[in-house]
Amino acid sequence: MPDLFHHARRLREMADALEAQSHPANEAFSPHPDTTEIIDNRHTKRGQFNYAVPDVLQLQRRVRRYNADHDIPHGDIVALALDSWLRAKGYPPDLKRAEKEVS
Repeated sequence: MPDLFHHARRLREMADALEAQSHPANEAFSPHPDTTEIIDNRHTKRGQFNYAVPDVLQLQRRVRRYNADHDIPHGDIVALALDSWLRAKGYPPDLKRAEKEVS
């Protein structure tokens, strides 16, 4: 009988990745529950995230305005937006791996 361990492991990995993706919600950009939990935890380790973006998009001004209107920190706005977009494109975070690296 052939060894199917490799296939079973790949199927588990795929199932974990699908589970980590956002489930369709009423709002197109609803944050994933895992992401919300991480954002809400002020003990979460944070790192700097710097990228050059087109000035014409006025992203810094728009983030500042959103912050003023909703009192959500700038970094949380960026994290929520990027996480939602990357999950929608099929790139969820490996939270189990991240937990092991922190421990």
